[in-house]
Amino acid sequence: MNVLSLFSGCGGMDIGFEGNFRCLKRSINTSMHPDWIATDHGDWVTVKKTMFQTIFANDIRPDAKVAWISYFSDKIKRADEIYHLCSIVDLVKREKAGDRLFPDKVDIVTGGFPCQDFSVAGKRRGLNSKKNHIGGLLEAGEPSIESRGQLYMWMRDVVSLTQPSLFIAENVKGLANLHDVKTVIEKDFANAANGGYIVIPAKILHSADYGVPQSRERIIFYGFKKSALTQKAMCALASENIPAEYDPYPQPTHAFTRNEHNLLAPVTCKEALVGLVEPEYSDDLSQRKYSKAKYMGRHCQGQTEICLDSIAPTIRSEHHGNIEFRRLNKEHGGNHTEELAQGLPERRLSVRECARIQTFPDEYQFIIPQKKGNVSVSSSDAYKIIGNAVPCVLAYNIAMRIEENWPKYFTGDRK
Repeated sequence: MNVLSLFSGCGGMDIGFEGNFRCLKRSINTSMHPDWIATDHGDWVTVKKTMFQTIFANDIRPDAKVAWISYFSDKIKRADEIYHLCSIVDLVKREKAGDRLFPDKVDIVTGGFPCQDFSVAGKRRGLNSKKNHIGGLLEAGEPSIESRGQLYMWMRDVVSLTQPSLFIAENVKGLANLHDVKTVIEKDFANAANGGYIVIPAKILHSADYGVPQSRERIIFYGFKKSALTQKAMCALASENIPAEYDPYPQPTHAFTRNEHNLLAPVTCKEALVGLVEPEYSDDLSQRKYSKAKYMGRHCQGQTEICLDSIAPTIRSEHHGNIEFRRLNKEHGGNHTEELAQGLPERRLSVRECARIQTFPDEYQFIIPQKKGNVSVSSSDAYKIIGNAVPCVLAYNIAMRIEENWPKYFTGDRK
C-alpha cells in the first residue's frame, strides 16, 4: 500500500510505517504480537516489514531531508527524488495549477501538521497563528489560511487531490484542550473531497503505553474514505461507539497509563540507553555530540536529569541546547550517585541518547558533516528534527493495527 507522507521531518512516522527497523526487544509485547519480530538480536530485535511503502515525502527543513535520505537511501529507491523540499502550501498550489507532483495511486496520507501553535510550551495561538507556512511572520500580521496554525487545511487539500483510502494526522496533546480546535479540525477534515470521508473522534495516545521510554502524548486523527469502505466497516466507524474489532487505535502493549495483566512494564531510560559509552569514548558521531549549555537553575526549561529507572520527559525540538540532562552533578541535585562516584561529569543528553528515547534505530546517523554542495546536519539541527518526530515504535503500532484491519475496512478496489 502506497503512503504519501506530509510534514515528514526526519521520518519517525515513515520508519514506523515501513517497519524493518531495529528497536529494543522490550518495546515489543511478544505475548500480544508474536509475529512482529523478524529477527531476534538478544536485547534488540528487527521488526518485520509492513505492507506499506513510502512513495512521497515532504518537509521545509533541508536538514531533515538530508537526514531522511541518509537513512532511507538503502531502503527506498530514488529516496532523494521522493522527498520534496517544499511548503505544503506551494505543493498544493502547484498541483492545482496543473503540475503533476503527487503520485497517481495513494492508499494512505500521513502527516504531523505543525504543532507549535497548539503546544502548551508555546504561545498557543492555535488557528490564529501569526506565523506563515514557512515559519516567518505573516506580512499582514493577521491570521490567514496560509498561517502555520491552519496548515492542516492544506493537508486536507492533499487528501482531496489524492483520494487515499485513509488519512492519519498527528499533533500535540495540547490541541485537544485549546478552545474548540479539536472539533473544528475534525469537521474540516470530514469535508475533504466534498464530504467523502468519515472522521472518527480523535484520541490521545501516550507513547509509554506502546514501548516508548518517554512521556510523550499525541492526538491522532483518522479519516476513512466512504466509497472505499466495506458496508460493515461503514456502519461500525459511523457508530457512536465503534466496535473493538474496527477501532483503528492500537491497543496499549505496556502498562503506563493502564494496568492490565497482559501488558508489559514500561520501558525505562536505563534499558533504552543500554550499551552506550560516554561520548568521549564513542565512535558514533551522534553519541559524541551533545549540548554544552550550562545548568541554569530549576526555573528554566530543560534543567532536570532523566530518571534511569523510569521513562524520560518529552524529547523536545530544542532550539537553544537546553535539552534535559543525562546527569547532573551533586551540587545541582543529581541523583545518579553511582555514576557520580565514578567521576562521570555533568552533561546533557547526547543526540544518540535522544534518538534512542525516540526509538530511532542506531543505524540512523543524525550528525552528517558538510559535503560539497550538500547541507550538513549539526547537533543543534539533530536535536530539532529528533524532537519534532513521531517515535518510530509508536508509529509502528499504528501501522500494524491498520495493516491488521485493512481487509475489514476496505473493499480492495481503488475508487
